[in-house]
Amino acid sequence: MDFIQVKVKRQANPRLKPYWEEYRVKYRPYMNIITVLQELRKNPHTFDNRPSSVIAWEASCLEEVCGTCTMVINGRVRQACSALVDQLGESITIEPMTKFPVVRDLVVDRSVIFRSLKRLKTWVPVDGTHALGPGPKMGPDEALERYEMSKCIACGCCMEVCPQINERSEFVGAAAINQVRLFNSHPTGKVIERERLKALMEKGGIEDCGNAQNCVKACPKEIPLVTSIADVNRQMTLNLLDLLKK
Repeated sequence: MDFIQVKVKRQANPRLKPYWEEYRVKYRPYMNIITVLQELRKNPHTFDNRPSSVIAWEASCLEEVCGTCTMVINGRVRQACSALVDQLGESITIEPMTKFPVVRDLVVDRSVIFRSLKRLKTWVPVDGTHALGPGPKMGPDEALERYEMSKCIACGCCMEVCPQINERSEFVGAAAINQVRLFNSHPTGKVIERERLKALMEKGGIEDCGNAQNCVKACPKEIPLVTSIADVNRQMTLNLLDLLKK
């Protein structure tokens, strides 16, 4: 193919209505969507040569680690840096994620993810102001299991495909629940295990999960999200039984 037809959903600011613009980009081998957007930035004209404004989008690492370039490409939520044109075809549709407020064009506000992580206290509570000596030891099997959970890049893919996340719901989503499992399994992080589980019992917590399992299919890092949700559910049940004994 000589050219790529690119259709982009645009929105100047959160208050205005979105609209579509179509472009044409000269094809080169090994292009990804970031390359396509860079080409459009050089010459912001539509396919019929009408002047246009520069498309707003985000990117940082360019190697599927930062999660900032997440968008919906040909109907599938994914990272633009790893979406190769050779695998997408001559006609490409690009639009922002739908479960997050649009800031401008392809840029969305993902701060709800980080508010959920803060609410669930997904960190290791350690005083780092003075030397504490070596940390707790863990075996290689434990380390490998936790590594799989730690690969989350807060990209929002799991939230985009989750039917439980909408304008009427406060569900924290699979990524946040997975982080609870990660830090509850950490030798030091489990100190505030019950605080995290208590937060997940509140509105928007784990009970809002409908077990659609779309999240695990959409995760670019192949994190076992469904397993994490099931494990945290088990933790909550055991915690409740323990509280009833007291």
